[in-house]
Parts: sequence; structure tokens; C-alpha cells
Amino acid sequence: MKRLPLAALMAAFFILLLWSVSVRQALLFVVGIGLGATLAGARFGFTTGWRQLIESRDPRGVTGQALLLGLAALLAMPLLASYPELTAALGPPSISLLIGAFVFGLTMQIADGCGSGTLYKAGLGIPLNMGILPLFAIGSFMGSAHLGDWLSLGQIEPIGLVDMLGAEKALAITLAGLAGALIVVRLWVGPGKTWLDGKWLWGAVALAVLATLNLIIAGQPWGVVYGFGLWAAKAAQAANWFDPTGNMFWGQEGNAQILSQTVLLDVTSITNIGILAGALWISAKATGAQKPLTKQQWIIGLVAGFLLGYSSRLAFGCNVGAMLSGVSTGSLHGWIWIPLAFLGTLVGVRLRRRYQF
Repeated sequence: MKRLPLAALMAAFFILLLWSVSVRQALLFVVGIGLGATLAGARFGFTTGWRQLIESRDPRGVTGQALLLGLAALLAMPLLASYPELTAALGPPSISLLIGAFVFGLTMQIADGCGSGTLYKAGLGIPLNMGILPLFAIGSFMGSAHLGDWLSLGQIEPIGLVDMLGAEKALAITLAGLAGALIVVRLWVGPGKTWLDGKWLWGAVALAVLATLNLIIAGQPWGVVYGFGLWAAKAAQAANWFDPTGNMFWGQEGNAQILSQTVLLDVTSITNIGILAGALWISAKATGAQKPLTKQQWIIGLVAGFLLGYSSRLAFGCNVGAMLSGVSTGSLHGWIWIPLAFLGTLVGVRLRRRYQF
């Protein structure tokens, strides 16, 4: 699509939100466009950064991610401490978190994208990610529908470092944890490596600022997975395939209310739509053909996409909702998510190589 008609469509959707929904939703759409353009323009891939570290011992992507988490925490934690109406991305440490994070880390390498990666690569027109997107949504919905059973296996209450320790101590612990992670990476990659890359750095700064704007405007951290699950849940309910009233997740008052409303009132859905639009804007100038996939690769990739969505709901988020938003707002579950997802990635990278993705 040419940029001029695309810009006209984006402007029209912005005006629709501003006129018919709310100023907040219109602003979140703009934030989403910025997120999508940054992710696509900088090729800021959480999945790619981890794979480059494992396969090539290239630390540049992980350095960019650590910078993103540190800057986002530096901006978010004082806000959370000063404004109680803002909420952190808290998730309960649980058996579902352990299993979900591991499976997510594995499947994101096969699907070549996490939640945000699937969105922006679908916006770029990459065929596999376009096929994965609806299956990710179905998987996320199925995971939410089964979440009560998974949580019954064992969980503890969510732990928020900002509420427990205050912003200063929570920030110090977070920055120390990120520094410790980079030390481990240094021991892994060895000397003589390039640690900084311009695209990763500007992408990290831009994403940290945009994530903070999302927190301020929406009142909650940036998320991706919830919007996917909501879209599929609304479709299932409309087809009379799903009754949310007796479900642990969708029967909750807040989720039931959101499910009964238009998706235009859901903050996560609006930023997701914005990410697609922002990536589409970048793709208007992109060139280069995609490598065709075999039938076997398509089947494996699509199954991985469904599991990606399912596991992300069990893990209370993806690289954005659990890792970025969880860690930057002081949730213990984000720190649990990272090593489990990385262990899954170690397996996923090998499977990806085996099937020649």
C-alpha cells in the first residue's frame, strides 16, 4: 500500500476514535503507531536478539533489550510510586508461569516472533506471521479459558517490588539484576565482541518512551496478548461457542465488562491496531522477497503460533507483557519469566535449525 492512502486511513481512524470513542483511545492509537514503526524500523526483535546471542554469540540485541528494560524501569517505577491510579504488570508466580514461559520461549523461535514481533511482522507482510496472527489469537483465548485449571496446580500472590520496597529500592534491584544479566552474557560471548548497535539503541530509547506514554495514558503497562485473546473470545461468543459467565478468567467483572464492549474501548486492542498500522507504514518502503516455506514448515510454524498464544496466556504475558512491562514495573513474575523463556529458546533455536526455518 502506498503511504498517502495509508496515512489517510490512519488519520480517519484517529478521527473516528477521537470523535466516537475517547481522546485516550485516539492517543493510544498514535502510541501504537509509534511502537509499530519503531519495532519494524529498528527491526527490534526480542526473538532475534536471543537467537543471535545463542547462535552467533552476538550480544548487541540483548544489550538493546537490557537498555530498554532499564530505561523503562527508570521512567515507570517513580510514576507508579507517585500515582496510585497507575497499575503494574503483576502476575502470580505459578506452575502455569513456569510451563508457559518455557513453551513460549521455544515456540517463538519457530514462529520467528513473540507477541509484538508477530504483530509488526504481520504488518510488514511476512506470510508466516500473517498466518500465525489469527492462530496466536485463538491460542491466547484458549489459554485464558483454561487458565483457572492451570492456576489450580499451584500459585502464590503476585509480588510487586515497588509496592513492597518503594521506587528507589525496586529500581536499584532492577538495574542490578540487568547488570548481572549482562555480566553473564559477557562470560558467555567472550572478549572482542561488538556490544552496541545504532538501531538497537535508538529502538530501545524510543520503545521505553512510548511504553511510558502507554502507561500514563492507559493507566496500565503496555501489553499485547490480552488484545489477541479478546478478539478471539468475542468471535467465539458471537458464534455461541463460548459462555463466559462460568469461566474463571472471562467471568471476572473487569474482563466480562470489556468482553461486552466494542474492542475500540480496549486499550490493548487499540495499541495492537496501531502497531499493525505503524509496521504497515514502514513496509510501504520495504523491499525484498521472502523465502518460500515448504508445506512441512507451514504446518510446524502455524502449530507453533497457536502454542505461542496459548503459552503466553499461561505465562501472563509475552516478551512485552511479562518481560518488558513486568520487569520495568517491578513484578517478580517478569524475572521468573526470563530464564524459563530463555531455556525454552535454547530448545527452540535447535528445532528451528532442524526444520531449516
